[in-house]
Amino acid sequence: MQSNVPQIFDRARLRRNRARRAAALGDYDFLLRRAANDLAGRIALQNRRFDTALCLGASAGASGGVLRDALAAHGDARIATLIEADMAAPLVPQGGLVLDEEALPLKPHSLDLIVSLWGLHHVNDLPGALLQIRHALKPDGLFLAALPGGTTLAALRAAFLQSEAAILGGAQPHIHPFADLQDLAGLMQRAGFALPVADSDMVHVRYQNPYRLLDDLRGMGEANVLTARPRQFLRRDVLTAALAQFAQETQEDGKAVATFEICYLAGWAPHESQQQAHEEGQPFTRFDESALE
Repeated sequence: MQSNVPQIFDRARLRRNRARRAAALGDYDFLLRRAANDLAGRIALQNRRFDTALCLGASAGASGGVLRDALAAHGDARIATLIEADMAAPLVPQGGLVLDEEALPLKPHSLDLIVSLWGLHHVNDLPGALLQIRHALKPDGLFLAALPGGTTLAALRAAFLQSEAAILGGAQPHIHPFADLQDLAGLMQRAGFALPVADSDMVHVRYQNPYRLLDDLRGMGEANVLTARPRQFLRRDVLTAALAQFAQETQEDGKAVATFEICYLAGWAPHESQQQAHEEGQPFTRFDESALE
């Protein structure tokens, strides 16, 4: 990782947030479960067996890691050994590892499959993290990831910025920025992955009370960890105005609608047996048709 990378995210605070929410994560992990199920399905479609796989972002509960549960539900036995890891120790299942995506102590060319489940959006040096992951893969090893994309909570972010500016005369960041799908595809290619693919799934969650959305985000361990976050408590009038605007602008059948864009990335460690990319110098981006409905 480069030492001069801007520190957008407070990783220590993120670790504390995830650790504090670990015990009750199962009550708020609906997005994690959805993403893990999709990743497990993609693994099941591979016409090969993976001897050693690593999951970054185990998010383990009482029954084990989220991805392991999804793989079991698919009845898939394509992975011989799955190593589960998380940056927060309380979310690491027995026999797993505490690992930080920003500094992965992985032996080069040692893994057949690496899966990142909902963690790369908090990494300060995403190109560096992707490069570390690619180096840890054996030739022709597979990398899969799921993370929130650029349209995630866009309406909520705009509502906070506009309400705070109107009431206080200025605004501070309350909702994280997320990378666009096309940018993520480009970063995959920049990191040296062969045949990079990126697609997305739009998830719409309806809330009778928009305050429940904030509760869900806290329960997921997704509270604000921006280094530029406000250090004082958010004023109640700003919060009330922001949620009222969000509810008004997104409402369907009397409910506020929160949009989460789940981006899926896939790429292979280069190997001479692989087919050539569809166009030299261009990442291949495929959008899930369901996201366009």
